Amino acid sequence: MKEKETHWDIIIEPKNRLLDLKLREVWAYRDLLGLLVKRDFVAFYKQTILGPIWFFIQPLFTMGIYILVFNRLAGLSTDGVPGPLFYLTGITAWSYFAECLTKTATVFRDNANIFGKVYFPRLIIPISIVASNLVRFAVQLLLLLLAMLYFGIKGGAFAPSIYILLFPLLLILMAAQGLGLGMIISAMTTKYRDLALLLTFGIQLMMYATTVVYPLSSLSGRMHTIVALNPMTYIIEGIRKGLLGKGTFDGWGLVYVAVCSISLLIFGLFVFNKVEKNFVDTV
Repeated sequence: MKEKETHWDIIIEPKNRLLDLKLREVWAYRDLLGLLVKRDFVAFYKQTILGPIWFFIQPLFTMGIYILVFNRLAGLSTDGVPGPLFYLTGITAWSYFAECLTKTATVFRDNANIFGKVYFPRLIIPISIVASNLVRFAVQLLLLLLAMLYFGIKGGAFAPSIYILLFPLLLILMAAQGLGLGMIISAMTTKYRDLALLLTFGIQLMMYATTVVYPLSSLSGRMHTIVALNPMTYIIEGIRKGLLGKGTFDGWGLVYVAVCSISLLIFGLFVFNKVEKNFVDTV
């Protein structure tokens, strides 16, 4: 008798190419992506008293500190717009980028047990981090819009511009930067765990090299050049230009940000794809 042939729904094969991302598999596991996004959101706030209200408290508290230290004491410019709006815009954008970067940077270490037991496209985890942080970003953006409405009624010196149409594109580029840079660092943290600790301090230093607490227009000479080389600078300036009508942003800035973001994402995918093959042996 002939043996009955067995037909498998899924066949797991080794990757032969570094950029063989198997995006079709990622799409097939989209339900898992939704579960991971829900898990990240629920797990973080499940045992907190205030829950998602922290989404509002954190930026408001940070904004108050920035106004006191950088605006009142240091006398730094806010580009002619109300201080709360200026700082909230920078905080909202930077918080999303920083969360994507720091959580993606430790994705192999934090998920070693899952990766070693169950098969699924590893790229699902970094993508879920970027997606789950969008929830927090959306809530903080709502807070910013409410603040804009308040100061608009009060006659604040700001006005949205045509650059607001670029907001979705700037958000995608910001996510690409955080995801790409995070995957590059995650490859290194599999061998050198100290980098995860250094990243915490590095994020703080990097923030001061970005126009979160001051506008690019307030700088000149070498400092202007150094800060302008940071691609996150033009993203924050572009968001301020669109929402508040003030910021140093033009077509060349958009091109520079797009090139940097896409390059970081491609290189990050390249490194992530290479390391995921044998990271279990080093974690």
